[in-house]
Amino acid sequence: MKHVLKIDEWFHPDGFPISVERREPQEHFGPHAHEFAELVIVTGGKCLHVTGHDSWELTAGDVFVIAGPREHEYRDLVDLRLVNILYQPSQLKLGLLDLPSVAGYHALFTLEPAWRNRQPAKGRLHLSGKEMAQVIEWVERLEIELKTREPGFGFMATASFMQIIGLLSRCYGRSPSPDGRALLRIGEALSHLERNIHREMNLEELASIAHMSRRSFLRVFQSATGTSPLAWVIEQRINRACGLLRQTDRRVTEIAFDVGFNDSNYFTRQFRKITGLSPRSYRLRQGAG
Repeated sequence: MKHVLKIDEWFHPDGFPISVERREPQEHFGPHAHEFAELVIVTGGKCLHVTGHDSWELTAGDVFVIAGPREHEYRDLVDLRLVNILYQPSQLKLGLLDLPSVAGYHALFTLEPAWRNRQPAKGRLHLSGKEMAQVIEWVERLEIELKTREPGFGFMATASFMQIIGLLSRCYGRSPSPDGRALLRIGEALSHLERNIHREMNLEELASIAHMSRRSFLRVFQSATGTSPLAWVIEQRINRACGLLRQTDRRVTEIAFDVGFNDSNYFTRQFRKITGLSPRSYRLRQGAG
């Protein structure tokens, strides 16, 4: 039976959706999956990281994200030291302001976890000593806020966490590896889609942004994300529609047009396909409008 780490076991009882676990050193921990996402920063030592039938060596400076139900474990540990930042993506607005315009953000937090399921040893972020020092400085600020929990800690802790995400996203943007650069090119295309999510998708334009042929772009996009560009766009549009349904009392048809659908019936079919509910039922369930 799969060992799944539960949210209520690893987060504070007050429900705040960020937690930090230092492992200095990390001891052997059997195969497990999470109900949450985990940002892993390797600060020392080395080990063999195993996910499913695949494995690769981790060393100090490696950074990666574990998301979804995929099991993983660490084997052959040699003084392995980790900082694990646990977070609940559904409770956090990770794509704030212009962060989605940073290709490295998409590469590290969206593409690389999915890519690793298919190309396990490729595209990983490796920090320099200077970059590691910057990231650890913000990790320590995050830890202080989470430990003291003074008034306003939620805002301050979230700000520190977002600073870490921003720094790592920029670091990934300087990735020298061929596979890292491939993910960055797809990340550039995703950034363009995020900025123009309401527009009709143009595959030729996206392939040009990624510096690929149309055929290569479709192949690499599918490999990196596990889905097609059109399916990705539809899911992002539905996610935005969910936010508008929760936060406003605007008509469903208006929301459909605002997020990029020109047919409200098609919007309703896609909304039901992704969420299992009609837009109106979703709004009622969320207690809005």
